[in-house]
Amino acid sequence: MDAASPLALIDFAGRLADTGGAAVRRHFRTPMEVDSKADETPVTIADREAEAAMRALIEETYPEHGIIGEEYGCDHADADLVWVLDPIDGTKAFISGKPMFGTLIALVEGGRPILGLIDQPVLGERWLGSVGQATTFNGRAITTRSCGALADARLNATAPDMFQGEDAACFAKLSGTVRHTMFGGDCYAYGLLASGFIDLVVEAMLKPYDFCALVPVVEGAGGTMTDWRGRALTIESDGRVVAAGDPALHLRAVEALAPD
Repeated sequence: MDAASPLALIDFAGRLADTGGAAVRRHFRTPMEVDSKADETPVTIADREAEAAMRALIEETYPEHGIIGEEYGCDHADADLVWVLDPIDGTKAFISGKPMFGTLIALVEGGRPILGLIDQPVLGERWLGSVGQATTFNGRAITTRSCGALADARLNATAPDMFQGEDAACFAKLSGTVRHTMFGGDCYAYGLLASGFIDLVVEAMLKPYDFCALVPVVEGAGGTMTDWRGRALTIESDGRVVAAGDPALHLRAVEALAPD
């Protein structure tokens, strides 16, 4: 880390969430235009305002840090410390009036997430994870649920269409072994995993701003989060992730996701 202490950076991540959340709340359940990006995903004025506000705060407070954001791209992405921002993870839920979305804020060092925050600004819910510290939910330490068997597990993914080709077959194989499979929730599902209500989250086609913030939250609560081959997630990972509350369950899920 740089001259700023870990506690100062954690506090700053909270300030970023407060700043982005204020922009998000202004627009939630209000009439607004919804634009489509090049990949056909939706974007709104709330996404843009929230990210712009957070970027301005970073540039003012830590001008030597890099920024990678979903809406406005990269700035000094080769810096030692890089903030990775997703102002609204779950824009489809946001525009539908569902509070199952969140603002994602990560701090990455050497390509690996060292600090992560999931903020639900409408419900006032915040998960915070940092390397070497226990994950907290609204300031209280939390832990994942003990569940070592796939047959007992609750599995979640954002949408079935994120799995294509061989990935779809591998996910179907895993889904066929668990107790329940659910869809929806975006980043919110990872917060629920950290809090002990969901056992597995498996997804594909994610970007760094979709998953970097989630890793410290899951791992600081006692869980494990890697790519589908069990490798540590970095900013260069391929976007296929598996998060488990129980390390033994994670091993079984990775085995189940392997191609036949």
